[in-house]
Order: sequence, then C-alpha cells, then structure tokens
Amino acid sequence: MNKAAERTNGVLHQDLGLVSYQQVWDYQMVLNKKLIARKRAQGTSPDFNPLHYLLTCEHKPVYTLGKSGHIDNLLLNEDQLKHSEFEFFKINRGGDITYHGPGQLVVYPIFDLEYFFRDVHKYVRTLEEVVIRTLQEYNIEATRQPDFTGVWILDDNGPSRKICAIGVHLSRWVTLHGLAFNINSNLAHFNNIVPCGIATEDKTVTSLEKELGRKVDMNEVKFKIKSHFASLFEYNYV
Repeated sequence: MNKAAERTNGVLHQDLGLVSYQQVWDYQMVLNKKLIARKRAQGTSPDFNPLHYLLTCEHKPVYTLGKSGHIDNLLLNEDQLKHSEFEFFKINRGGDITYHGPGQLVVYPIFDLEYFFRDVHKYVRTLEEVVIRTLQEYNIEATRQPDFTGVWILDDNGPSRKICAIGVHLSRWVTLHGLAFNINSNLAHFNNIVPCGIATEDKTVTSLEKELGRKVDMNEVKFKIKSHFASLFEYNYV
C-alpha cells in the first residue's frame, strides 16, 4: 500500500450540470488557490489531509485554446465566431484547441498531487486509464497513441478515432483542467477547428454514442468514471 492509500485522501465530488466555461474556470481557480494557500500555511504534513475535489459537468458550446496552441486551428474568423453559438477562451492548460459542449462529460480533478504522487507524466497517463477502463465496460477497446495525449480507438481499416481529450495545468503540484470525454457530443461542432491541432487524414474524433450506435445515459458514465478515479488514485469520496 502506498503512502496516499495509507493517508486515505478524501475527495469531494461535485456535479455542476450544464454550465458556462467561464463559471467553472473561475470555480476551479477558487479551489486551486484554496489548496495552495493551505499548503503554504501548513505544509504537506502527513498528519493533515486536505480535501481534494472532483468536478463533473457539461459545458455550453465553447472552444478553448491551450497555451501551446495555434489560433489558426480555429477555423472560424472573428465575425463568424461573434455571430455563432460558440464562446472562445485562451486558457493556461497544455495542448492545442478543443471543443466542449452538451453531451460531453468534462471532468476537472483539483488534486494536490503531493498527497498522491509527484509525477506529471503518471498523472496524465492515469487520467487516460480512467477513460480506458470506463470504455472497457462498454466492450470498447481503447488505447493511447504515441506522441498524442488523450484516449483513442484504433482501426486497421480506417482513421484512429479520438474519444477523449486531456489537457492539464499544475501550480505547486495542485491540478487544474482535466479531461473531456465525448459521450453524446455533437461531433459536427469539431468541424470548426483542427481538433487538438492534429490535421491528418488518419485521425478523427468520435463519441461513445457513435461507437455504440445509441444514446448513452450520462449519469451512468459519471458513476463509472467516479469509480475508476477512486480506484486508480486510491481515495475515498467524502
């Protein structure tokens, strides 16, 4: 048993429903700063376990561009964007451009990784594993792609299909942002961008609905995601 399991980290899950991107970004920052302020005041004593947070939500239609992204990967000009239903934000996560909208499950872990493991690469791989294990419950074999973050479904007879995008940011080992898992997403909305900056014919996007050929209950997926998070990160829900 590792030190994180011995400490029995407590995580509060909050489902925020369908909300604007700005609203959740602001809330993430409040929780992130709260954990950092606690650390500055009390250190990382094993005798004190801070409360960590797992936020789930769906966003109103929005495109977000990561700090290493290129604005050219947004295929709408300023006027088209202004007269569309989409918002647009430049943000501080890693990665390029992506889409969030109704039917997509977005998960934001606000964890102090010093109470789990101090390894950014392992953190991203574990987020991917959460989704890979969830897809296994739907009899879908998913995997990682060399040189690309996220979760993919490979096809020998067609393009690789990305079903989950991941982008994170850490400050003093406290996490922000997270994963976006296409469940019943409107995939046509990805046509306005070069998703994650990947402009190749052998890669595309997909959703759980498309792979299964039916609508999927969002609450059912949330339950599975929550369970795999708790198992892989070895914590209990408050």
